[in-house]
Amino acid sequence: MPIDLESLRSAFEETYSRRPEIVSTAPGRVNLIGEHTDYNEGLVLPCAIDRYVCAAAAVRDDGLIRAKSLDYDQCDEFRVDSVRRFPGSRGWRDYVRGVAWALQDEQLAVRGADLVIAGDLPQGAGLSSSAALEVAVAGALSRVSAIEIDRKRLALICQKAEHRFVGVNCGIMDQFASALGIEGHALLIDCRELSVEPVALPKGISIVILDSKVERKLSDTAYNRRREECDEAASALGVGSLRAATPESLEIAKMDPVLVRRARHVITENGRVTAMAVALGVGDQAAIGVLMTESHKSLRDDFEVSTPQLDALVEIAARMPGVIGARMTGAGFGGCTVNLVERDAVAGFAEAVVADYEGRTGLRADVHVCRASDGLRVTDA
Repeated sequence: MPIDLESLRSAFEETYSRRPEIVSTAPGRVNLIGEHTDYNEGLVLPCAIDRYVCAAAAVRDDGLIRAKSLDYDQCDEFRVDSVRRFPGSRGWRDYVRGVAWALQDEQLAVRGADLVIAGDLPQGAGLSSSAALEVAVAGALSRVSAIEIDRKRLALICQKAEHRFVGVNCGIMDQFASALGIEGHALLIDCRELSVEPVALPKGISIVILDSKVERKLSDTAYNRRREECDEAASALGVGSLRAATPESLEIAKMDPVLVRRARHVITENGRVTAMAVALGVGDQAAIGVLMTESHKSLRDDFEVSTPQLDALVEIAARMPGVIGARMTGAGFGGCTVNLVERDAVAGFAEAVVADYEGRTGLRADVHVCRASDGLRVTDA
């Protein structure tokens, strides 16, 4: 594991003058295909990755939660019976507080705790650092509070924290991937039925994530507006969500052209997710590449969440030897692309793409060669 857990334990002891009792570890995620479909009750195909947020914890008997973030070198302190938003913040403190609030809103008895939090998951890059933080904290608070909770419910509680406490109307994909990930597999998630089906990834293929270095926070982008547009499109089509819409219904619809484009992306993207699960299962590299290309074009043109930098990364990657497919991943407005690359070609691919991208944009992309990881783990410290 890239995070030095002994350093985390030492930091906990230095901060609180005692050893932690448990360590809760939650991965980030990369979505192979299925963007902006999760909050439309659609289909997504993410996998957890081997980049993590860890929370070391020990119980307290006074109802106080104290938390320290090593990444930010900041602390927080609040009482579990009076959780409030941190003044003027949508930062890490609100995610910790939000999880404590959401667990209690589910009538679960949360005890006080000391926490030290650290990670090696890039932040603001579209790899779900916020969901990993939520899931890691939820795992820690649940264990020290002796709360028995299954991983699916834990993920839904974390989503509630982000919706109702932090104020970002995310779908369930990120929390599900972080809590339920399976090593060597993607997860075909039906966001309407809340079902999860593992999909084995072909051997000999690496997941290469390229960070465009265009950072964003969803709360500061048009993410929530895209959700509103999808709701408006569903209402105009007379369906409860765009999951129930069809290409035929879209053709005869009389609504704003912007809403047509938003709905068209969601409808076609759901079809691409189903096809991608099949293509991965049989190792059809040609089909995988076409589906990823079509997905990126749809996100760029119909959903309008790509950026010139993401477009450049995808264009550069697509013509490199050994590349099976490339597309933007995550909510967009910056962040990362995901690339499926033949393992033997990864080193040359990364070097060439970084050089070309820097020449075009002046930005030096970060490269993360990842594997599909297990989800949340809570172990004794």
